[in-house]
Amino acid sequence: MLIIGHDTKKIGDLKKELSKSFAMNDLGAAKQILGRKIIHDRKNGKLLLSQQKYIENVLEKFNMGNVKPVDTPLAHHFKLSKKQCPTSKIGKEEMKKVPYASIVGSLMYVMVCTRPDNAHAVGVVSRYLSNPGKEHWQTVKWILRYLRGTSRFCLCFSASKPVLDGYTDADMKGDVDSRKSISEYMMTFAGAAVSWQSKLQKCVALSSTKAEYIVITKAGKELLWMKIFLQELDLNQERYMVHSNSQSAIHLSKNLTFHSRSKHIQVWYHWIRDALERKQFSLEKIHTEDNGSDMMTKTLPIGKFATCRMKAGMVKYGPISS
Repeated sequence: MLIIGHDTKKIGDLKKELSKSFAMNDLGAAKQILGRKIIHDRKNGKLLLSQQKYIENVLEKFNMGNVKPVDTPLAHHFKLSKKQCPTSKIGKEEMKKVPYASIVGSLMYVMVCTRPDNAHAVGVVSRYLSNPGKEHWQTVKWILRYLRGTSRFCLCFSASKPVLDGYTDADMKGDVDSRKSISEYMMTFAGAAVSWQSKLQKCVALSSTKAEYIVITKAGKELLWMKIFLQELDLNQERYMVHSNSQSAIHLSKNLTFHSRSKHIQVWYHWIRDALERKQFSLEKIHTEDNGSDMMTKTLPIGKFATCRMKAGMVKYGPISS
């Protein structure tokens, strides 16, 4: 309703139908929902989703409201692993005094709602919830410092770009302990991210091609679901596209022949071949520099990270915390 509800007559008809089954009052355009502020910039044809107030409340709650900001949610010097988890009883008792799980829970809510730029960092620190160490705790505070400097960033949707696109990326052996790769996909609509995910793959990929192939399949399923949803709302587009920066994974996805180099890949990942054969959507190569999903698989330099954030439709908006 917020992003794709451009037909006011259909919205009115929907409200009438809902009022037949539910007691409801029309309070006009939504301004806030579940800690997310909704800004209607009708003059410029934009809609913005912000969690500035929620982020500031979290920072104040954990005494991080006046810390020095940093430019990225995860720095290169953080090399987290299970080896950094405390093993002694004294060490574990000491770490119980810090609100690690509570802060990570708050960070997860921010990441899920409006901050795809935090997806990789939050995914990393959430792996150690059961037994965090001092290095993990320092990383969590680093993420809070990043939010301190970027609390005014929000998702910005434009009425002039009603196009659904998908972007994928994978980091080969991204997890130090399990050697599993990190999958990431991001779906954008109307110029900003509407769906994203950054998580460890269930199996250990034997090559970067296989890691990229797996995430392409996951992204394809998500894009197809969103395509059907938009079509039910009478929003159609000529082509639906998933973008990957792995040429070899694209060739593997379009090759219907099962051969020795792909026979070890679990069967359900080959769904992508059938989907492409039926032309449900297209798969195309994108240069790494143009792939906004890159920020959700690995730590990036400041310049590259800022570019990815912009491609996700994140902009810095005025003082909207009130």
